Amino acid sequence: MDKFVSYDKMSKKEKKKIDSAKRGSWNGVDPATKVADIDKKRYRRKPKHPENFDE
Repeated sequence: MDKFVSYDKMSKKEKKKIDSAKRGSWNGVDPATKVADIDKKRYRRKPKHPENFDE
């Protein structure tokens, strides 16, 4: 049986092995936040092409 080594003293490779074993699968779910396409007809006060570029 191997000796117990605390997580802080483990090598990077050993930590990576343990962390990857603990992680689960997202099963095709994309965790990134999405923006809804429902506000395309929204009134925009800012001009699309401003005339003054000095500001």
